[in-house]
Amino acid sequence: MGWRWAQAMVVRGALLLGLLAPGAVAAQGYGSAAVANIGPPEAALFPDLAALQDRLEEQGWMLRGQATFILQGHPAFRSPYRGAGSLKDVANARNTLSTDLVIGRQLWQGAEVIIDASVTRGFGLSNSVGVANFPNNEAFRLGSAEPSFFVPRAFFRQTIALSADTVEDPDPLRFGTARPRERLTITLGKFSVWDIFDDNLYAHDARTQFLGWALVGAGAFDFAADARGWTEGAAVEWENGAWGLRGGAFRVAREANGLFLDPSPTRGFQVIGQVDRFYRLADRPGAVRFLYGFSQARQSQWNELFRNGFESFNKNPVGYRGKHMLALNAEQEVADGIGVFARLSWNDGRTQNWMFTEMDRAVSAGLSLDGTRWDRPGDTAGLGVNLGWISGGRRRYLEAGGIGFITGDGRLNYAPEATVETYYDWRLAPGVNLAANAQLVVNPAYNADRGPVPIFALRLHTAF
Repeated sequence: MGWRWAQAMVVRGALLLGLLAPGAVAAQGYGSAAVANIGPPEAALFPDLAALQDRLEEQGWMLRGQATFILQGHPAFRSPYRGAGSLKDVANARNTLSTDLVIGRQLWQGAEVIIDASVTRGFGLSNSVGVANFPNNEAFRLGSAEPSFFVPRAFFRQTIALSADTVEDPDPLRFGTARPRERLTITLGKFSVWDIFDDNLYAHDARTQFLGWALVGAGAFDFAADARGWTEGAAVEWENGAWGLRGGAFRVAREANGLFLDPSPTRGFQVIGQVDRFYRLADRPGAVRFLYGFSQARQSQWNELFRNGFESFNKNPVGYRGKHMLALNAEQEVADGIGVFARLSWNDGRTQNWMFTEMDRAVSAGLSLDGTRWDRPGDTAGLGVNLGWISGGRRRYLEAGGIGFITGDGRLNYAPEATVETYYDWRLAPGVNLAANAQLVVNPAYNADRGPVPIFALRLHTAF
């Protein structure tokens, strides 16, 4: 795919998205599928459509949506060799398009059913391999040249009020914007683990913030998901504005990077617990989240791969193996319009990673600046870094020529993988944002023999 063709796709995508957008765009949490109804309809790009959405919501129906187009590429870079899991060392450009239409129905007080219908197309760079902190969280590991329809979310949710007072919570996947300050929420069905866990105000949504996988979520936490990033399960949440407790149980992939989930959810599963602390420091809001996860899947231990042969990487062994995971996630406003964030994550490293990416230790941090500081209230700028390491078992596997589902150059001169990412997101009109993104990946896939790799992207996003 040449740059000229890709540039034409940007123009076409801009025209399409500009026609669709009726509302304001803001960071809405992981994979923002829409924006909540905020403000009067006359403030929207298409007031009649916004008014229709408000009338539907008064009748117990939700209709919201989004579309995101990303063009990303890199120049040629140093590479004395490469393998099946390598980022290609020649100049390369790829693009992705994702669209969502969210339909919801209120059933009774606090109960709602949400269905998210999505059409996607496109590929990640090198078909989404070669960098553990892959540079586009909108890139699909199962890319497609033609539009592909699927349903990423279809769930039932019950919110039980435990207090009479309310707080503002403009969640695009919930009716209204006011929630009971103290509440219990139960969610059942198909959704993303990131819809519930590892949230961060400044770094959790590739459609409005950072693009890199390990800046969207904790890099060393092998979150339950199929190859598209979704799973099935149940979650229970309690929060009161100062504390939050969240727990969930989810199905895991049947094989490494697999599209299908394990057919035996009592044997193959993931459980996650999270404790949140919300506070004010010097009268500025902040939050700390601690996560623990345990996965049980048909994944091999590293010594089993050496014993059974590397071709068994994608073949399920007999029986199930466990994996323990931890993450610490923090956010803090430090001045008007300026916030900082950080994540630490770890897994025990004894088995293959199965679903997210191939990283066993990770540290990420960064800052976000609101454009109100320079009279651009709809704009955002961000700067983030991630450092990733791997366990001794994974290192020996890659050094011996093993190929994972994200990494594998055929050999390895080991060094931690480091990424620096920056972006500027412009609000072009109500509901339409354009972002420029730049990343520098040092030691891609933990290999000091390859790179560094500069990667550039343009993102066009609309939501209503």
